[in-house]
Amino acid sequence: MAQTSDAARDAVDLAAAARGRRVILGLAGPPGAGKSTVALAIVEYARARNGPAWAACLPMDGYHLSTAQLRRLGLENRKGAPETFDADGYAAMLARVAADDGADIYAPDYDRVTHHEPIAARLLIPAPARLIVTEGNYLALDDPRWRAARRYIDHLWYVEAPDAVRARRLLERQLAGGRDEAAARDWVERSDHPNGELVKQSRPNADRVITPDPGAP
Repeated sequence: MAQTSDAARDAVDLAAAARGRRVILGLAGPPGAGKSTVALAIVEYARARNGPAWAACLPMDGYHLSTAQLRRLGLENRKGAPETFDADGYAAMLARVAADDGADIYAPDYDRVTHHEPIAARLLIPAPARLIVTEGNYLALDDPRWRAARRYIDHLWYVEAPDAVRARRLLERQLAGGRDEAAARDWVERSDHPNGELVKQSRPNADRVITPDPGAP
C-alpha cells in the first residue's frame, strides 16, 4: 500500500524516540478510508520489529453505543454519527492507556460480522506496549465531545481515499453485514456519506495525511 509502509516505519520511530514513554498514535478519516487496515499494518510491523507485546490496536468503534441504547435514545437510524458513540468512555480509556501504570488493559472491540455490536474486553493492550494505534472517524473532529480524547493522542494522522473507492468499500461492508443491495445503498447514502463529509472537514486538524493504495480492501 502506498505510504502505509512508510507510515509504519515512521510510527515505530516515533515510539522509539519517546525513550520508553508509551506513545498513542491516532488515525482519523472518513468511513471506508482504510483506517483499520493501516492501523493493523502499523501494529504488525511494530510487532515484527520489537516483539508481539510492543504494540496494540485500540479502535474507537468499540465505543459504539449498543443497539438497545440507540433505540432508547431514538438514534438507531443514525448509527455511526458522532452522537452514537460513548465519547466520554473512549476518552477515559485513552487516559488509562496514557497513564501507563504497568497493568494489562482489556478494551472493547466492535463486531461487524455477526452481532453488529460492541464487545467488551475482546482486545488486550499488554502492559509492555509502547505504541498504541487508535483509529476512528472522529478523532480529529473539532467538537467538544471529542476534544477530551484528543488530549491523549500524541500524533494524529488522517487516512484518506477517493470517494468512489470509499463508496465501494462501504457498500461491500453493508452487503457483508447482511443488508440487501437496496438497503445497503440506502444506508451508505443516508448515513455513511454525511458522516464522511463531516469527517473531511477535520482533515486540517491532523499532523499528516496517509493515502493507502486505492486497490487495497
